[in-house]
Amino acid sequence: MSDQLIRVGILTISDRSSRGEREDESGPLIERLVKESLRCTVEESAIVADMKEEISTTLIDWAENLKLDLILTTGGTGFAPRDITPEATRDVIQREAPGLAEAMRARGTRVTPHAMLSRAVAGIRGRTLIVNLPGSPKAVTEGLEVIMPAIPHAVAILRGGGDSEHEFH
Repeated sequence: MSDQLIRVGILTISDRSSRGEREDESGPLIERLVKESLRCTVEESAIVADMKEEISTTLIDWAENLKLDLILTTGGTGFAPRDITPEATRDVIQREAPGLAEAMRARGTRVTPHAMLSRAVAGIRGRTLIVNLPGSPKAVTEGLEVIMPAIPHAVAILRGGGDSEHEFH
């Protein structure tokens, strides 16, 4: 298993970016950071509007049809009325993985008290790990720094392995 690359999808949730009114900075940043830190291939990336159905449909498709190992979302995790990424994610996951989001919030609050306002969730659908990241590039970087060391082991477990020999670095 250690020779298999982690198959990643990156989903940016942003009304303005989906309409072409604002460049997506966080999606490409996530791609660069995961490629630097993990033995992975980014198989899919997309930008969707803050629409619950569109987010849910994409997550289900990528998990069930593309069978990605990891889906990282960015955006839509705050308090704004259209921030519904956590709800869309909860609709599709079968099991939560709260430690990932908790770790990101804990790390973030050392930088700014606003990090505790993140409603990001993480969970599993089938054999796919789905993790919500904030929308800002700075928060994305901080969040990934925290969770990246645990990702290879999480993927190994979901693939049916899980001992310490299954590393993807």
